[in-house]
Amino acid sequence: MKSAPLVLAGLVAALAAGCADSASSGALGEVTSEGEDAWPFVVEEVDRFDEPWAMAFLPDGDLLVTERSGTLHLRDADSGERVEVAGTPTVVDSGQAGLGDVLPGPTYADDGTIYLSWAEEGAGGTGAAVGRARLATDGGEPRLEDLEVIWRQTPKTGGDGHLSHRLALSPDGEHLFVSSGDRQQGAPAQDTSNTLGTIVRLTLDGDPAPGNPLADRGGVTAEIWSWGHRNPLGLEFAPDGTLWSSEMGPEGGDELNLVEAGSNYGWPEVSNGSDYGGGEIPDHSEGDGYAAPAMSWNPSISPGSLMVYGGDRFADWQGDAFLGALSGEALVRVDLDGTSAGEAEVYDLGERIRSVEEGPDGAIWLLEDEGSGRLLRLTPAAESS
Repeated sequence: MKSAPLVLAGLVAALAAGCADSASSGALGEVTSEGEDAWPFVVEEVDRFDEPWAMAFLPDGDLLVTERSGTLHLRDADSGERVEVAGTPTVVDSGQAGLGDVLPGPTYADDGTIYLSWAEEGAGGTGAAVGRARLATDGGEPRLEDLEVIWRQTPKTGGDGHLSHRLALSPDGEHLFVSSGDRQQGAPAQDTSNTLGTIVRLTLDGDPAPGNPLADRGGVTAEIWSWGHRNPLGLEFAPDGTLWSSEMGPEGGDELNLVEAGSNYGWPEVSNGSDYGGGEIPDHSEGDGYAAPAMSWNPSISPGSLMVYGGDRFADWQGDAFLGALSGEALVRVDLDGTSAGEAEVYDLGERIRSVEEGPDGAIWLLEDEGSGRLLRLTPAAESS
C-alpha cells in the first residue's frame, strides 16, 4: 500500500460511460478506471439472485445471501446448490426497505448463531430491526430457530429510505455494531436522544455496550458510538482493528469515514455535497467541530457496501477498502494506510454493485443489485495467465 495520504475530492464524472481516467476535482488525487483487458482480476459469474442485498460466508465456506423481498438463501460451497432458509422474519419490502444484512456470530461454529437486519412495521411507521437466531441445517432443510429481535431503530418513521442497517462484529467478538440511517429526516442525526443517523455499539445480546461515549445518559442514547451520519450502507473493521463506514451523501458528497467513538460526522450541518435541487450545504472545513471524511466523492458513486481486504490472494491489496458503487456501477478500491485514505482505483463493471465480501480463499465476491443480480467471483488475473 502507498504511504502518502491523499484526500480524494472527486470521481470520474462519466463512470457509467467507462471513461479511461480522470483527475479528481481539487487536484488532490487521481482515480483511474482501466479497461477490462488491463484489470488485475478475472470475473467469473457463479450464480444469480433476485434483488440481493447482502452475503456472508460461514466457517465451512457455505454462503448466506439475503434478498430484499425477505428470502435468505444458503449456498453450498462445493456443489453451488442453494436452498431457501425457513423461518425468516416478515419484512417491509418497499423502496429501500426489506431484508438487509446477515452475519455469522462469533460463536457460530459452536451454536449456529447468526444476526440479521430488516425493515419492520410498527407504531409510527417503519424502522430497522436486528435479530439473532440459530441456523439449523440438519435434515437438509435449513431454518432459523429461536429468532428474537435484539435491537430496534428509534424512532420508527414514515417512508422507506435510509435504514442503513449494516452489521459488523468487533475483532474481539464482544460487540455488535449497527449502522442506522437518518431515514431521510436530516435533523435527527444531530439529536442524540434518538438513534437515527448514528452507528450504535451493542453487546451481543443487543444491550447498550458498557463504555459507550454517551452511556451516562441512559436510554437509547447509551447505544450510540458516533452520530451525524446520513445513510451509512457499509460498515467494516480493517485487519488493524480500525472501523470504517461508507456513506451515501446527498447530491455528491459520498463518504468513506474512519469511525471513532464520540465523533460527530456533521450531517446535515456540513457535507461535501449539495441538497437535491441545488441547495448548498457548508463543506467540511478544518476546525468546524465535525469529523471530516477520509475520502469523499463528487459526483456521487452511491456506495452500497464496504469490505476491507485481509487475505493473501491479492497481496498488494491487503488492508485496502473496497466499495460497491450503485449509481457508479463499479468496484472502487481505496488504498488505506492506518487511519488515512490514499489513492483510489475504479473498475467500471457496468452494473450496480450492492455487496462486496472476501471469500475464505481470498477471492473477492460481488453481488449485483436489481436487474441481473449476478454473484461474481474475482480472482487474480495472474493465476489464469
